[in-house]
Amino acid sequence: MTISIGDTLPEVTLKETNSDGMKEVTTSELFDGKTVVVFAVPGAFTPTCTQNHLPGYLKNFDAIKAKGVDDIAVIAVNDAFVMDAWAKSTGGEDKLRFLADWDAAFTKALGMEMDLSAGTLGVRSKRYSMIVKDGKVAALNIEDSPGQAVTSGAEALLEQL
Repeated sequence: MTISIGDTLPEVTLKETNSDGMKEVTTSELFDGKTVVVFAVPGAFTPTCTQNHLPGYLKNFDAIKAKGVDDIAVIAVNDAFVMDAWAKSTGGEDKLRFLADWDAAFTKALGMEMDLSAGTLGVRSKRYSMIVKDGKVAALNIEDSPGQAVTSGAEALLEQL
């Protein structure tokens, strides 16, 4: 079952790498008492994710934060080292939180997994964005096609804040 507006996010542990090394981040640590914008991508370094989806959130970072958002996080079914390299290569490491759903636990708990084995990617996340307020989904935008980043893009989400 896919998560819906009004649902509470499940308790899952993600991974994040920063200057202090790799650390675990629970969803309660990430979302409790905060307003967080989350967008998920099928894979770090993939064309649509890197060229279309992520840049909108970097470009609109200040405008999103000005709406009272505490954090902006990008989540992918990748390992933390890949997410860290993607953060550094895009210039997003000091703005966005690049979170690794390394075992797809978060993605599966939300009902957002898809099998991209035919494209050699294996199980990945659908492309979506959401606004989370104190651990509950306040807005949810799921792309119909993984090759599109319109419905879940920063511009569309900014209008929902």
